[in-house]
Order: sequence, then C-alpha cells, then structure tokens
Amino acid sequence: METPRCILQLPELRDHMQWVKQRQSSKHFLMEWEPVWSPDYISKRAFQKRVYWANKSFLNQSSLPLFIIRKEDQQLLGAITLDNIRRGPAQSGTLGYWIGHDFAQLGYMSEAIKAVVAYCFSKIDLSRIEASTLPENIPSRGLLEKSGFKYEGVAQSYLQISGRWRTHVLYANLRNDRRGKTEAGI
Repeated sequence: METPRCILQLPELRDHMQWVKQRQSSKHFLMEWEPVWSPDYISKRAFQKRVYWANKSFLNQSSLPLFIIRKEDQQLLGAITLDNIRRGPAQSGTLGYWIGHDFAQLGYMSEAIKAVVAYCFSKIDLSRIEASTLPENIPSRGLLEKSGFKYEGVAQSYLQISGRWRTHVLYANLRNDRRGKTEAGI
C-alpha cells in the first residue's frame, strides 16, 4: 500500500534495528499513550515473534499490521494496525497507530490512516473502523477527526495504559456514513 510519501508494508526481520532505534528514541513521547513495555520488548526474539504474528494474522485476515516507511530514504516512521477484524454481520476492525517523535504532526500518519481506511472499505469490504484514544490526547483526537472518524462516546477503564486502566474516547469511521460532521468537544 502506498501514500504520496510513504509505503505501508508488513514488518520484516530486517526492520528490527530500525524499529528498536525508533521505539527507543521516542519512548518518552510514546509511553504516556501506550501499554507498559515487557522486559524483552525490544529483543530480537520478541521482534521475530512480532513479524511472525504480523504475517500470520495478515494471511488469516484477522489483522492488517503495517510499518510506515518513508519513500525518500526508507526511514521507518511508525506503524498502523487494523486489528480485531470481525466478519459476518459486524464487518469491522479496530485501528491503532504510533509514530516516532521526530515525525509526529507532519502529516505522515494522516496519509497512512486515509490509505488504510480506503483499503478496508474498498478491498476487504469492511463497513466500520473503530479507534480509541485517551481523552487528553488532543493531537490523536484531531488526527482521527481530520481522517473522517466521528466521536461516538466514552469507554470507562477501556485499556491499560502506562500500567493503569484508563478511560478512552471512542471514534468510528463508517463506509456509508450519513451522520455528517460531528463535534467532539475539543
């Protein structure tokens, strides 16, 4: 999958050191928005498992885990994953993403989200894409809204972030959305 400036692709074993460098250099930027990293989180073995899971989940169509690579220099910028793909009457999935500190708010993630949403609606026939973020994560909320997601509500104690259960605001993007523009109180 491509955007104007990036390639979205499954992670590969050769990406390990670039991924480690990006995650470590952005750790303080990301840690308030993410689950606590396991002790072996950046190890080669853990990354091998991540690559194996990514390929297996892509093949069985339960997830679309992609690295975001800048075209001009092959720099790993971050990742975007459509996870928990549900078929049948739901036809939906859950979007998650992260980007390195040096590349935040430069439009890369916006490009990636738009590409993944278009792919999900046109190629894999999803009807609904859900996303959540912490209420105080104003950049992430703005990114979702700019990308066509609409605020839907609040989920109490939704995910463990930084070691504690945190309430999240919920967003969704619908293939045939008739709701129009909504305000999320930002």
